[in-house]
Amino acid sequence: MMTDLRNRTVIRYLGGESGHRSFFGGTHSRARIIFLACSLVFGMVFTPLIGWPALAAAAVSCGVTFLVTAKTHRGSIVDRRRKRARWKKRSHDGTTRFVPYEVGAWDQLQQALAEARAATGAAARAAAAEAGRAVVAMRANPDGSDGLGWLQYGRGEPGIAWHAPVGEQSYLSVTFTVSGQLRGIESASVMARAAHGWGAFLAARAVPSVLVQDVQITTRVLPADTALQEFWVLNNLDPAAPVDAVASYEEVLRLTGNDAMVQRHFVTVNWPLTPAFIDAARKYGDGRDGWRALMRQEIASTQRGLAESKIGRVEVLTARQVAAVVRHQQNPSRPIDFVADVHPNRVGEPAEEEFSAHIVDSIDPLTGLPVRWWHRTAAIRAEALATAARTQLWVLDLLIGKDIQFIRSVSFHLHLVPASEAKVAARQDLVRDTAEALSRREAGQLDTDDTDVHMTAARRRRQDLISGSQHHGAVWIGFVTISVRSREELARASRQLEETCSTGLGIESLDWLDSYQAAASGTTWPMGRGLAASTPSFSARVYSRLAGKSDKEALT
Repeated sequence: MMTDLRNRTVIRYLGGESGHRSFFGGTHSRARIIFLACSLVFGMVFTPLIGWPALAAAAVSCGVTFLVTAKTHRGSIVDRRRKRARWKKRSHDGTTRFVPYEVGAWDQLQQALAEARAATGAAARAAAAEAGRAVVAMRANPDGSDGLGWLQYGRGEPGIAWHAPVGEQSYLSVTFTVSGQLRGIESASVMARAAHGWGAFLAARAVPSVLVQDVQITTRVLPADTALQEFWVLNNLDPAAPVDAVASYEEVLRLTGNDAMVQRHFVTVNWPLTPAFIDAARKYGDGRDGWRALMRQEIASTQRGLAESKIGRVEVLTARQVAAVVRHQQNPSRPIDFVADVHPNRVGEPAEEEFSAHIVDSIDPLTGLPVRWWHRTAAIRAEALATAARTQLWVLDLLIGKDIQFIRSVSFHLHLVPASEAKVAARQDLVRDTAEALSRREAGQLDTDDTDVHMTAARRRRQDLISGSQHHGAVWIGFVTISVRSREELARASRQLEETCSTGLGIESLDWLDSYQAAASGTTWPMGRGLAASTPSFSARVYSRLAGKSDKEALT
């Protein structure tokens, strides 16, 4: 029996599915759990030895732990201390500035550093420290794209980025541009088919045998560009047209482009360089040639899947186009499609940081004048999202809200989780939420509505993952980067964004990624950065080991 989607609105429960319920109940932070465990161990070990002083010390330690790890709309005391310590160290090391690498300038900096170190005296030591910070500031890639290289970056062919971030697993990424699911006013049936199509695309790539692991959806919201219309008029205007008619059309272009915002959508897909990927590539050729041959098939398959998912027109970006988008996001004065002076190996613009801002000083390529842009990035975490039923339009106020007229990038990262692992997490959440509700009733306490909502969400996730449903799980996180012209505008835009997210999206608090805003900007670039893979369960790791990379005798 086929499901009738003509008048159905697809509803899913979001919020409360990350940081699965801990031993202490609820979704406590890792720091709180560690401190509490240490306090309990201390009390159990030393109470028999020294008596009540050890018990009192353990109780005080638990109380202090609850205070310093308590979540507020500005984060916990521990989080704020960690940010200040990070910022102090980065300021001392000189990593708060970025200067694109150039051979001649690098040689000059190295010579200046050597001369400063050769001198003696307090002034020489200060000069050597400053020269060292200048050397650290010059890097090949900005903080948001450290370890970036390219497996394929030729003209007219899909750009395959090769990422090797420090301390993380290497992966390949490819970015596609899409026109979007909904264009103008659409019916409920179109929305339902689009939601199911996108869900089917993700589910097909969450199967353990598929090489894809992460998917990033990025929407760039920027002012309307009338350059194409002006170019068309320039080539098609009748020389005999009245001056008043020409002036009238120019006025129409000005009015339609004033305060108008448009969206550009990108989908970035990641392939981790696991032993399974390397083994599969070996069947297509030797070394990097095999990788490229395998990726040609993977890119074609992904492009077909996106086209079938009702997400609009799909095109794969070249390496120069990806680099142009990244440079535009740092310097919005650059047109997003401007690739004339772009090289894939240079994606960073000169920049510096403040504690709460990523500041880019660059040039407007159209006018040649210097420009300065201020950026700030916040994370949207599942634990800060009110657990409720939502449709696929729940972020609409963030994308086209009339109250936020500043340039912004909205990015959601999805780590695909096979159904077998997602079932375990959903079952644990449901069991612990049910146990918490029962314990409250047995203690004679009034149950809170939050527990009921969490139970409903966990029950719904478990039902979605029943055998035969073809659904899989996902770990997700969202990021928003705002871009304005000055510090004052950045402060106002930050408050407007918080208000919109709180009232329109049900986000209780935004996690501003202060003290490392330059690296945080990379989470909204189409590069697949910003989501740490969840640790699979012990049983999942065992089955993965048993499965091996492939059968040596098999074709695939």
